[in-house]
Amino acid sequence: MTRRSVFFISDGTGITAETLGHSLLSQFDTVEFEEQTLPYVDSAEKALAAVQAINERAHIDEARPIVIDTIIAPELRSILRTANAFRLDVFDAFVGSLEQELSQHSANTVGKSHAIVSESTYGTRIDAVHFALDNDDGARTRHYDRADLILIGVSRSGKTPTSIYMALQFGIHVANYPLTEEDLVDMNLPAVLRPFKKKLFGLTIEPQRLAAIRHQRKPDSRYATLRQCEQEIRAATAIYNREGIHYVDSTHLSIEEISTKILAMMGLKRRLV
Repeated sequence: MTRRSVFFISDGTGITAETLGHSLLSQFDTVEFEEQTLPYVDSAEKALAAVQAINERAHIDEARPIVIDTIIAPELRSILRTANAFRLDVFDAFVGSLEQELSQHSANTVGKSHAIVSESTYGTRIDAVHFALDNDDGARTRHYDRADLILIGVSRSGKTPTSIYMALQFGIHVANYPLTEEDLVDMNLPAVLRPFKKKLFGLTIEPQRLAAIRHQRKPDSRYATLRQCEQEIRAATAIYNREGIHYVDSTHLSIEEISTKILAMMGLKRRLV
C-alpha cells in the first residue's frame, strides 16, 4: 500500500481543513495517509516553521507531502507556496471565485466558519445539547413531547453519540431510549413510547460488532455474548418491522452518515445551517 504524508494547516482551529481533507482523501482507499495538523499558523514565523516541517517530511519520504490549508492572509499563503508539497489552498480555490461571482470581497476573517454567528444560533445549539443529555438512555420520558426525534435500539447500538451529534450539528432535540431485555421479551413496543410513535427511529447493528463493543464494557458477561446480542437484535428488528418504524444499520456507518440518513428518512429540518 502506498504511503503519503498529509498536512492540514490553518490560521484557526484546523477543523475546516481536516473535514475537507478527510472527505477528499477517503476516496483513495489504497493509499495510507500519515496526517499531521498544524493549527493557528498565524504569523510568518509559524508559516516558515510549517514549511520546514513539510520539507523535512518530503526529504524523509522521498515524496512531496500533500498540504491542505485554509490560511487567509496572502503573505502567509505566499510562504506556504515555497514548500516542497502538493498544495490544495481552500481559499484560493473557492473564495476567489465567489468574490467574482458576488462582486464583493470576502471578510478575510480568521475562524469565521466556526464563529458564533448569532446569539440565537448559539442558544439553539446549547438548548438542543442540554435536551439530548437530559433525555439520554431513557433517563427521563416526560419531556418526549418536546422531542423532534426519539432514537431507540438495544444497548450500545450508537444512540447516545448520534443524539449528541445531531444536537450539536443540526440543533435538533433528540431523546434516546434503550430497548432492554425486559422490553424485548414479548417483542412489543414499550408503552411509554407508543404515544410518540411518529417520532421514533430505530438503530440496529450486526450482532458480532455489538458483542465486541459490549465485551469492552463488560468482559465475559452474558450481556456481551454473541447469543444475547443476536436475540436482542432479532427482537428489536421485529418491533421496527411490525410497528413500521424506520431504522438503519449503524455497523458500517459513521455518525455523520447515520445522522444525515435519519434527517432524510424522517423529513426533519435542520435548525442550524
